[in-house]
Amino acid sequence: MRRVTRNLVVAIALVVVALLALGALPSYLGTGDPYYLTAEPIETDEPAIDVTNVSERRYPYLVGALTSDDGRSPEYQTGPYGIKEPFTHSPFDEMGSLVQQRPEAATTEMARVRYEGETYRVEVVRP
Repeated sequence: MRRVTRNLVVAIALVVVALLALGALPSYLGTGDPYYLTAEPIETDEPAIDVTNVSERRYPYLVGALTSDDGRSPEYQTGPYGIKEPFTHSPFDEMGSLVQQRPEAATTEMARVRYEGETYRVEVVRP
């Protein structure tokens, strides 16, 4: 292989690795059925996590589900071969964060949250 060709291949490989490290490429990958975060109003006296003042930048799926008409967040698709998950934000990350905030009000499958005075059951679903 010529030196110029080898240098070009190395440069392209470095650019691809840099894009993967920054998360630019994995955010466009997606396979399989989509996951959604759903928010369903409930009436309960059990503990709930107050999410009225959460940032939409930190919790885009949660805020999307709470503010949508149908109670469903934007879709999230997993990536092929596990490439996407370490580089992108997912509804599973948000559920894990809620569990850490108040374990008695959340599990990895569902959470009870209070948003603008109303209590919701939030969970990740795959239709």
